[in-house]
Amino acid sequence: MHNIEEEIRQEVMNEIDLSYDVTDDEILQLIKNKIMEKSKTIPVSLIQRQQIENHVFNSLRKLDVLEDLLADEEITEIMINGPDNIFIEKRGQVIHCAERFSSEEKLNDIIQNIVASANKIVNESNPIVDTRLEDGSRVNIVLKPAAVDYSIISIRKFPKEQMTMERLQSFGSIEKEQVEFLRKLVESGYNIFVSGGTGSGKTSFLNALGEFIPSDERVITIEDSAELQLRNVQNLVRLEARNANLEGKNEISIRDLLKSSLRMRPDRIIVGECRGPEALEMLQAFNTGHDGSLSTGHSNSCKDMLSRLETMVLMGAEIPLAAIRQQIAAGIDVIVQLGRLRDKSRKLLEIAEIVGIEAGEIKLNTLYKFRETGEENGRITGQWKKMGDLIHTEKLVASGKI
Repeated sequence: MHNIEEEIRQEVMNEIDLSYDVTDDEILQLIKNKIMEKSKTIPVSLIQRQQIENHVFNSLRKLDVLEDLLADEEITEIMINGPDNIFIEKRGQVIHCAERFSSEEKLNDIIQNIVASANKIVNESNPIVDTRLEDGSRVNIVLKPAAVDYSIISIRKFPKEQMTMERLQSFGSIEKEQVEFLRKLVESGYNIFVSGGTGSGKTSFLNALGEFIPSDERVITIEDSAELQLRNVQNLVRLEARNANLEGKNEISIRDLLKSSLRMRPDRIIVGECRGPEALEMLQAFNTGHDGSLSTGHSNSCKDMLSRLETMVLMGAEIPLAAIRQQIAAGIDVIVQLGRLRDKSRKLLEIAEIVGIEAGEIKLNTLYKFRETGEENGRITGQWKKMGDLIHTEKLVASGKI
């Protein structure tokens, strides 16, 4: 079957008239004609005809074998380790996929199509890039020489439906008590930082928190690759960072966008993810009257997130540690810790309030914590336990929530 597809693809490419823009319908008709010719000598079922038609068209006009993988809603991650080695994550399990690209050149062509559609550049001089597909799916690309054997693509698929707290409840990731608590915090203007490991669902959770933002507020989102979808916010400004060009110029960093956002009269600022020196600007934005701002970062616990924030700020400026801790304690009100458990399920693990500085250290007040109780049918069971009450209730009082 693969040989037939490759033959038809080559024949169609040879017959395409490049003197004008060929439409998709014309390409499809050429493919159908070629399939009809082949079927006279080689028996091809109706299902096989449709498969050949789709595969050849996708290889010529779309993302080749990626199209079928992206269309499968059960697939959450696609990992391409060269043209012949594709892995997918499906229902929490990593599986070796039978699909493959026709050649390394074809894989590199697809890579260039992906980055070009997002107005980005990747080449031997700039072999690493983060970008996104049209549907918002997150893409990381690594070319040679950084990738030793073949070009590498990692795709975190964007869910077709926007993530909501209701859906997270249905997945067992959170319970109604914590949802209502977080609703009050967001509506009252608490600055919330969402932390967690890779694949713990930080961006999805941030999207879900966004549904609690009052629709009449002006919100500015700042991301490396635009993924957030705050559909209930009317006055929304979406900013996206940009890599440097071939001459190493015209870079627009998260730090640049954060500085600019402060002049755009935001009510809230949402930073998609802090991973470097932009943490300083993020904290300054949180500390300059933009109550209800949100951000995310990588860490294994709420306490670890504080240490990571300190390190990230020091990457961008030589500031005394005591001053950094004061900025963190003053700027961030609550940390929400997410995790991915052994059974691949994603859970809210902890909600902690930053109380202030005590003996030079940032003090945390744990409000909710997830406790494992066992396993049933391969799934981890547990419950969320309330550990304490919110100490700083001033914003709740001011907004009439208590």
